[in-house]
Amino acid sequence: MLVLGIDPGTAITGYGIVRSEGQSLSHVTYGVITTSGDWPLPLRLQHLYRELRTLIGKHNPTEAAVEQLFFARNVRTALSVGHARGVILLAVADAGLSSHTYTPLQVKKAITGYGRAGKEQMQQMVRLLLRLESLPQPDDAADALAVAICHAHSASIAARLSNAEPVAGK
Repeated sequence: MLVLGIDPGTAITGYGIVRSEGQSLSHVTYGVITTSGDWPLPLRLQHLYRELRTLIGKHNPTEAAVEQLFFARNVRTALSVGHARGVILLAVADAGLSSHTYTPLQVKKAITGYGRAGKEQMQQMVRLLLRLESLPQPDDAADALAVAICHAHSASIAARLSNAEPVAGK
């Protein structure tokens, strides 16, 4: 399975592609898509859409996982990230990929076992799980890799459960 993880934003959107084969994880690529604050919102969203479609076309992921907005300090930020998430989900759907969403709490718990883990702890675990030489940077890309790993773990567990034999007498 090839999972595209996305950490949405209008200024900076992180992405990370992770290959999951059995219990083995490896990274394919990661980075960020940036837009200028000087651009009008429709142009920023269009740029995000086009860059995501190019990324999807180049790497052909089989599934996508997008971090869900859990809270925002202000309404303007929430609306802005909401617009970006909408465009991201559209790009993923247009590419024919199934999309899955995870809260930051779910991602942190899947990566570190603790839902309140800090950025540094998350980056260290992503580095260890993907056997990277250094911490993934910037934070948005590291977060996107974490979202992809979270989905890879979740999908692996779901697949094992669907193949499990029912317990006799239950």
